[in-house]
Formats: sequence, structure tokens, C-alpha cells
Amino acid sequence: MKYFVIILTFIYSFIGCIKENPQASDLKVGDMIPEFSVMMNDGTAVSDQSLIGNVSFIMFFHTTCPDCQQTLPVIQEIYDIYAQKGVRFALVSRDECSEEIESYWTEHSFNMPYSAQKDRKVYNKFASSRIPRVYICDKDGIIRYIFTDDPIPTYDDLMYSIESLIR
Repeated sequence: MKYFVIILTFIYSFIGCIKENPQASDLKVGDMIPEFSVMMNDGTAVSDQSLIGNVSFIMFFHTTCPDCQQTLPVIQEIYDIYAQKGVRFALVSRDECSEEIESYWTEHSFNMPYSAQKDRKVYNKFASSRIPRVYICDKDGIIRYIFTDDPIPTYDDLMYSIESLIR
């Protein structure tokens, strides 16, 4: 019975990473970031307009997603370096409350600000399926790089992308 529960939990987590929404459309490299606004856990507001003028890093995640769990420590490393260099970060949950995220952040000693979203309203403006999903945008708010779970972005992938935009 214990193994059945473990297998069922894994299947649920995996399905949660790829669940589709037919009403949403996937943004592409070269698109402007859509109009959105979120409140971060540190009390700051982040919107499409507040990101203009800086290189920005937008990530959608869920803490039970295995690919997100693999990616988030890499994002923390990137955040530690590039937040100090003026890159704006917006980590936005997909269907997850702040209590769950805060527990995960504490367990993994993350200090990146995040926005807990109990639904997919913001996510659906960017994509129809798949997490993790990372958008790296130039100072004009144009998407220059997109990373998903196929393949999961590496530290080098993300660092190169950001460096190419802040030069």
C-alpha cells in the first residue's frame, strides 16, 4: 500500500507539470511580455511595466513538480549573482498557495522573492502547458530566451542568456 501511495504521488506531480490549458497560447522568442501584475512575498509589486528598463527573469513553477525541484536550486544561484546586477526576477507559482511555497523555500534555504498564485490566470498569459518555464527578457520587455522542462535549463544556459542581454 505504501508503494502505491508513493507511485500515485509521483504520477500526480508529473501530470501537474504538463497539464494543458487550451485557452492559453504559448509566447515565443521575440514576443513582448504580456500585461500582468503580481505581488511578491516580500511586498513588492511586479508587473510588465515595472520590468521595462531592466533585463528580467520570469519563471513559473510548482514546488511538487520534479523538474521544478531540480531547476529551483539553479535559479537560486542565478538570483544570488544577477539580482545584485540589476536583473529583475519574478518567480510565479502555478496553482500553489503561499504556505506550501514558504515551507519549500524554508526547507531549501531559498531567499528569492516569489508570487503565490492559487490559479493559472497569470501563467495562462504566457503558456498553455509545461513547467518549469523561464522567460528571459531584454530591457524593452521582449522575450529573448525561453526555457522549459525539455531540456531543463542549466546554470550555464541561464548565465549565458542573461550575460548576452546585460552587456
